[in-house]
Amino acid sequence: MHLLAATPGALDTGAQPVDPRQTPADLVVLSAADSELALLSAAHGETPDGPTLRLWSLGNLAHPLSVDLHLDNCARRSRLVVARILGGQGYWRYGLAQYSAALHAAGVHFVALPGDDKPDAELRALSTVSDADYAALWAYLVEGGLENARHFLLHARSMLDGTEAPPAAKPLLKSAPFWPGQGDADLATIRDYWTEGAPVVPLVFYRALMQSGATAPVAHLTRALLRQGLNPLPVYVASLKDPLSRATLATLFAEVPPSVILNATSFAVGTPDSPGDNPLASPEANEAPVLQVIFSGSSEEQWATSTRGLSATDIAMNVALPELDGRLLSRAVSFKDEAHFDESTQCPIVTYAPKADRIRFVADLAANWARLRTTPVPERRVALVLANYPNKDGRLANGVGLDTPASTVHALRLMRDAGYTVDAPEDSSALMDRLLAGPTNWLPDRKDKEGGERLPLPTYRRWFDALPWEVKLQVTDRWGPPESDPYLDGPAFALSIHRFGNAVVGLQPSRGYDIDPKATYHAPDLVPPHHYLAFYLWLRQEFGGHALVHMGKHGNLEWLPGKAVALSAECWPEIALGPVPHLYPFIVNDPGEGTQAKRRAQAVILDHLTPPLTRAETYGPLRDLEVLLDELAQAQSTDPRRADHLRREIITTAQATGIARDAGLTDQGDMQKLDAWLCDLKEAQIRDGLHIFGQSPEGPLARDLAIALARVPRGDKPSLLRALADDLALPFDPLAPNMATPWQGPRPEALNLTSDAWRTEGDTVERLELLSIALLDGSVQPPGPASATVIEEIRITLMPRITACGPAESAALLTALDGRAIPPGPSGAPTRGRPDVLPTGRNFFSVDARALPTQAAWTLGRASAELLVERHLQDQGDYPRALLLTAWGTANMRTGGDDIAQGLALMGCKPTWEPMSGRVTGFEVIPLTLLGRPRVDVTFRISGFFRDAFPQLVALFDSAARAIQGLDEPEDQNPAAARARSGESRARVYGSKPGAYGAGLQALIDERIWSDRADLGNSYLDWGGYAYGAHAEGRPDRDGFARRLFQADATVQNQDNREHDLLDSDDYYQFEGGASAAIETLRGAPVPAYHNDHSRPERPVIRTLEEEVARVLRSRVVNPKWIAGVMRHGYKGAFEIAATVDYLFAFAATTHAVRNHHFDEVERAFLESDPVRQFIEQHNPAALREIADRLQEAIDRGLWTPRSNSARARIEGLRHAA
Repeated sequence: MHLLAATPGALDTGAQPVDPRQTPADLVVLSAADSELALLSAAHGETPDGPTLRLWSLGNLAHPLSVDLHLDNCARRSRLVVARILGGQGYWRYGLAQYSAALHAAGVHFVALPGDDKPDAELRALSTVSDADYAALWAYLVEGGLENARHFLLHARSMLDGTEAPPAAKPLLKSAPFWPGQGDADLATIRDYWTEGAPVVPLVFYRALMQSGATAPVAHLTRALLRQGLNPLPVYVASLKDPLSRATLATLFAEVPPSVILNATSFAVGTPDSPGDNPLASPEANEAPVLQVIFSGSSEEQWATSTRGLSATDIAMNVALPELDGRLLSRAVSFKDEAHFDESTQCPIVTYAPKADRIRFVADLAANWARLRTTPVPERRVALVLANYPNKDGRLANGVGLDTPASTVHALRLMRDAGYTVDAPEDSSALMDRLLAGPTNWLPDRKDKEGGERLPLPTYRRWFDALPWEVKLQVTDRWGPPESDPYLDGPAFALSIHRFGNAVVGLQPSRGYDIDPKATYHAPDLVPPHHYLAFYLWLRQEFGGHALVHMGKHGNLEWLPGKAVALSAECWPEIALGPVPHLYPFIVNDPGEGTQAKRRAQAVILDHLTPPLTRAETYGPLRDLEVLLDELAQAQSTDPRRADHLRREIITTAQATGIARDAGLTDQGDMQKLDAWLCDLKEAQIRDGLHIFGQSPEGPLARDLAIALARVPRGDKPSLLRALADDLALPFDPLAPNMATPWQGPRPEALNLTSDAWRTEGDTVERLELLSIALLDGSVQPPGPASATVIEEIRITLMPRITACGPAESAALLTALDGRAIPPGPSGAPTRGRPDVLPTGRNFFSVDARALPTQAAWTLGRASAELLVERHLQDQGDYPRALLLTAWGTANMRTGGDDIAQGLALMGCKPTWEPMSGRVTGFEVIPLTLLGRPRVDVTFRISGFFRDAFPQLVALFDSAARAIQGLDEPEDQNPAAARARSGESRARVYGSKPGAYGAGLQALIDERIWSDRADLGNSYLDWGGYAYGAHAEGRPDRDGFARRLFQADATVQNQDNREHDLLDSDDYYQFEGGASAAIETLRGAPVPAYHNDHSRPERPVIRTLEEEVARVLRSRVVNPKWIAGVMRHGYKGAFEIAATVDYLFAFAATTHAVRNHHFDEVERAFLESDPVRQFIEQHNPAALREIADRLQEAIDRGLWTPRSNSARARIEGLRHAA
C-alpha cells in the first residue's frame, strides 16, 4: 500500500524574479528593513577597517529564482551571511530553507536573526554561530544607531579574522521626543515651537527611522501641522508593544494631553480576540482619535500608477491590522525611492521620500478633527446625509436593516438634548414630508419643487476651476460645463439639503446614471456630475460642517472611482469629501462595505444592531396544508377512504396556490417532501421590522433576537435547542433534523405547549422553539442543567448585550461628534455564532486577510463543495466540469473565506497554514485518487471590494488554478488542464474594471433601458470582463470571461447568514442574475444556478436559485408577520416593500427563478390587501406608484400574466391615480 502525498503548491504573490548581480564578500546582510540597509551602508562608509560587505533587501528575494541566483553567485561563496527576518520563518520559508541548507553545505556561517527584539527558537536553530556571537550581532542591530552599526561590522570581522571584538552594543533610548534639526530633543525644547493653547497632535513613528536618518516625512508632517496652527509632538518608539516606549508615551500624554494622534507605526497592539494594552487608547491619550499615517514600502511611481494604491504587504501591515486598534486611515504620505546606489555594498539604498500634497491632506484632516473637538457644542455644525438609490421618491433614506428616517430623527434629538443648536422634527413622518417637499433626485418634477439650499454657480465655478486639470477634464468630457447640469436652477444648484438649526439633513445626490442612462450604463468608472460635487462643496464650505454623518449602509461616495486605498488628489471620494471628519452608522454584520468607507473615505464606523429576527411560523395556505397533512397522518391508520380524499385535497390546494411547484413536488403523492418543506419554512429566520439607531429592541423583539443568538453554538457555548434536547433525552439533533421523519422519540410533558399535532421531527423542533420562548418569558423552568446553563447565559450575557446596543450607539454618535475616539470592536453576523459583536456602537474592524481562508472556513468550504458536486450529479446526471462562483469581500470577511475555500476544494486543492500564526502559506494539490471525482474548472467573479481587500487571495486562487492547469491529467478528470493545453486563457479570476465597482445591471433595471435578457447579460460581461491574478491587475479580457461563462455548467452563490436574503439587496440579482443572463445569452439556454445556505457552518445546505426564491417569498415576502413588522416603520417600511418588489422583478428579468404565481402572491399581499395598500399610500405614496409601475412592467415584458383581471385593474388604477 502506498500513501499518496499531496503536491505542494507555491503561492505566486506576483513577485518578479530579480538577479541581484552581486559578487561574494566577507559579510552578506539580508534585511526586510530598508532603513537598516541604509544605516549599514552609512556605517560601512565610515568603517574602513570593516569587512567587505554586500547588502540586499529581502523584498527582492521573494521569488524562488532570485533566491537561487543570489545563493549561487554571492552567498555560498561569501564567508558570513546574516538574515534579519521580521515575522519568523513563515515569512521567508523558501529562502530560509535554501540558504540554511546551501550555506551549511558550503561551510559558510549563517545567522538568522529576528527582525525585532523577540527571541525566535526556529531562527536560532537554523544559525551556525556561537550563542555569544549570535547575541552580539542581534544586539547591535536591535539597539541601532550609527555607532552600533559600525560595531556590528567590526564584530563580524572579528568572527571571520580573529581581530579584537568591539565593545558590546550601546543601548539607545527606546523612545523619546524628536524635533527636526535638533539633536536630543525634550518636551521643553519642543514647546518653544508651539502656539500657546493650540491642540497638541503627537506624531508617533518608528525609532528605526530616527536611527537611520530617514526622518524627512516626519519633518514635513511636523511643519504642515505647525502651519495648521497645531502643536505637533513627534515621538519615536521601538514599537507600541515595547514597555519603555509605552511608558514614554504615557508620560508625555499626561503632561500635554493630545487632541488628535497621528500614528505611523505598523501592525496593531490588539488582536481580533483581545484589544491589548494600547498606549494610544490609554487614559493618558485623552480619547484622542488616532489617524493612521502610512509610510509606504512601495515607490511613488508604483503608487501613482496602481489602482490598488498599496501592495498586499502594506495593506496588511499599515491598513488592516491597525484597524484592530480602531485607527482611522488617512493617507500614504511618503514612499520609498532610491537615494543612491552604493557601489561598495552593491545595493540600491532606499529612503523615504515625502509626498507634499498627501502630507497637506493629513494635516488638514488632523486640524479638522481638532477643530471638531475644540468647537463649543452650541456652535458645532453637523451634516447628516441619507442615501437615495434608486433615484425615486419612494426610496429615499436607504439604509440596510435600518429605519433611517427614524434613526435620523433620533440622532437630531440626541444632539439637541446634548446642547447642540438643533431643531428636531416631530417624528420621521415630519422629516420625510420636509424632504419630499423640496427638490429630490427624482428629475421629472424636480423643477416644480421649492425649498432646500442653493449653491451659487460662481461659487462652484471658482472651486471647480481650481481642481487638477485632468480631474476637470474627466467631468467636462462626460457631463459638459456646469451650466448644463440638470440640477442647476437658474443661477444656482438646487440642493436636496434642509436646515434644522446647526444641523442639516441632505439626500445624497445621484451618481449620474439617471441623467443619461443609455449613454452611461456601460461606464463602470463613471465620474460624478457637477451637482454631486456641488452638494458636498456646500456642506464643506457654505455650511462649514464640522463633521459629516452618512446614515446607514450605504451611500455611493466610497464607491466613486479612484484608488482602493491610499487615495490621491485625483481620486473622486477625496475630491468630493475632502479632509472632513466622517462618521458612519453602519450595520454590524457587513464588515466589507463598512471597511470600504473606512479605507476610501476616512470614516469612523459607528456600528449598529441588525433588525430583530424571529421565526417565520406559518400562515394562510401554508397553515391550511399543514392542518390537512396532520389530518392525513391520522386518517391513514383509521380511515383509508378519508385519507384518499385528504390526499387529493392537499394536491389540489398545493397546485392551485403554486406551492406544489415551490416545494419541488414532482411526484404528486410525495406528501413527506411537502411536509418537510412546510416545516422548513416555518422554522426559517426572518426579520421582524427594522432597527432604529440608538434604540434597543424590547419585549418579544428582544426575546426572539436572543433566542436567535443562542440557537446556534457560540464558540464553546452550546446551542439552546441542543441543550433542551439533551435535557429532555430527545434522540435527534434539532439543528439538523429530517423535518418530515415521523417522531419516534419520547414526548415529555415540558413540550406540550401547543395543541397542534406532534407527528414529525419538524414538530418536535417547533415545540423546542415554543419552550425556548416560555423559558425566556419566565413561565416555565429549564428542564435540566444543560438548558439552565444556556438560559443563564442568555439572561446574564446575551440579553444585557442586546439591551446595551441602543444606548451604546447613541453614546458613540455623541462621542464621535465630540472629536473623541470610538473603541474598536469585531464585526460579523450575530446570529452565526458571533454574539461577541454586541453591544454595538463600536468602530468595527474586519479580519487579518493573511489568515484566509481559515481552517474553519476550509472545513465548511470543502463540505459544501462535495455536497454541491453531489447535488449537481444527482440533478443533471453528470459531474460539473466548470462552475462560476461569485465571491464578495464582505462575505469572506464574515466567514473567514468560505467562498475561496469552496473554490479550492472544487478544483482539488487545499490551503496550507503556518502552524503558529495560522497564516496561509500556499496550497497543496490533492491527487485525483484521493479526490475521488473529476476536478472542477472554477472561475471566480469577484466584487470590487474583494479585489481591493484581498489581493493575496486573488494570488492564492490564481496560483492554484494555474497549478491545476499544469497537471498532466486526462481531460475528463481535469478539464482546466486540457483547456490550457489547447491554448485557452489561463485566467480564472475576473472582476470590475480597476477602480470601479458593481456588476452593471442596476442602472439598466432602475431606468428600464433594456430590451431583452441579452442586454442584461452583455452588461454583466462588459462590467466583469477584467482578469486578475498574481500578475494581472485588471487586464481587459471580455472574450476570456465570455469563454469561461460559456463553458460553465452552473453558477454558484453562497449566503452565509439569514439576517438578510436575496430579495432585499440589489447585489444578488446583479451578480447572480447577471451571471445567469450572460450564460443563457452565450449558450442559448440557461444552466442551473445554486444559491447555497452557509448560515450554519456545521450544516451547509445546497439549494437551487429557484428553491431559494420560493423559500424567501413564502417565508418572508408575503408572510403577514414580516409585513406587520415593516408596517411599524412608516415611510421606510413601505420603502422595504417596494424594494422587495424591485428585486423580485430583477430576478424575473435575469433568470427563470421567479414563477408567475410569485407575482400573483405579491400583488395579493401588497395591493389587494386593503390594510397594506392603505398603509403604503398613507406613509409613502410614491412607493405605492412605484410598486404598481414595476408590476405593470412585469406584465408588459411578459414576465407575468396575472391570474385575475381585478389585479390588472387595480394596478392600472394605482398608476393613474392623482
